[in-house]
Amino acid sequence: MDYVIMILLIIAIILEVFFFSRKKDNSDMTERLGRFEVNILKEMNENLNRLNDKMEARLNAINEKVNERLDHNFEKTNQTFTSVLERLSKIDEAQKKIETLSSDIVSLQSILTDKKSRGIYGEVNLRHILENVFGVNAKIYQLQYTLPNNTIADCVLYAPEPLGTIIIDSKFPLENYQMMVDKKISQQDRFIYEKQFKIDVKKHIDAIHSKYIIPEVTADQAIMFLPAEAIFAELNAYHSDIIDYAYRKKVWICSPTTLISTLTVIQMIIKNMERDQYTSIIHEELNKLGIEFSRYKERWDKLAKSIQTVNKDVENVHVTTEKISKKFDLINQVEVQQLGDEKD
Repeated sequence: MDYVIMILLIIAIILEVFFFSRKKDNSDMTERLGRFEVNILKEMNENLNRLNDKMEARLNAINEKVNERLDHNFEKTNQTFTSVLERLSKIDEAQKKIETLSSDIVSLQSILTDKKSRGIYGEVNLRHILENVFGVNAKIYQLQYTLPNNTIADCVLYAPEPLGTIIIDSKFPLENYQMMVDKKISQQDRFIYEKQFKIDVKKHIDAIHSKYIIPEVTADQAIMFLPAEAIFAELNAYHSDIIDYAYRKKVWICSPTTLISTLTVIQMIIKNMERDQYTSIIHEELNKLGIEFSRYKERWDKLAKSIQTVNKDVENVHVTTEKISKKFDLINQVEVQQLGDEKD
């Protein structure tokens, strides 16, 4: 805008010089041109100074904004870098834990390869589930229970009728199952291990049916507890013939999850039976209380009649007492002479 004004000023001065050049001599024109040159230089210097000031102010503002953004970006970068370092440290810790867990799993697998260790594992798992559902309660279940046929069951459950006494025994057919699902083995060999796995499960079902279902002692059914969800899922998904065989033998196969559900239902039945029992007891006691209250009412009515009779007698005695008192008052008010006159 300043440059436009300056150009217009120059054009105006040139026009003025052009129109008046004939009226004045050369000396006057030289003087006017000199003054014009001075004014032009002065105006240009002032404009340049203002322009420099504006440019410097804008450069300073731009510099401040650039520095501010650089500081902000540096701070964000520093925070991101710190967060990355923290996550890397957590990943490192998680990696160490995974390595530890892997070693624990390997050791667990080595433990479970032994039949006795698997048996102990199943018993401990079964006890843990029972304690979580029922607590430590010998009235509902007992561990390592000896039956009349001298067999020892992992657990006996005193369920309410019509279920009765149910035996729960833990079984863990692991070896042939692991070989059956091992993808590194050929399909033909896996098929052989699958047949052997079915034979193992049927043996366990037969053993539970023959040992733990005793007429007039236990219920006509028993539970085979599989402490591995994977084996239970395998049986239900791909070996329905084994499940049907267990049904025919009245042996119910349960995993940890399904056993918890079954025991929870039994617990609810027991609580409802106890509630019904307490309800009948309360009803009986209420009937007894009603009889006693009838007796109380009868005796209270008799007492009320007696109290009314006594109250009436008291009122009569009170009336007689009032009459006698009035007589005594009259006697006290009579003079002796009057009494003598009365005697004459």
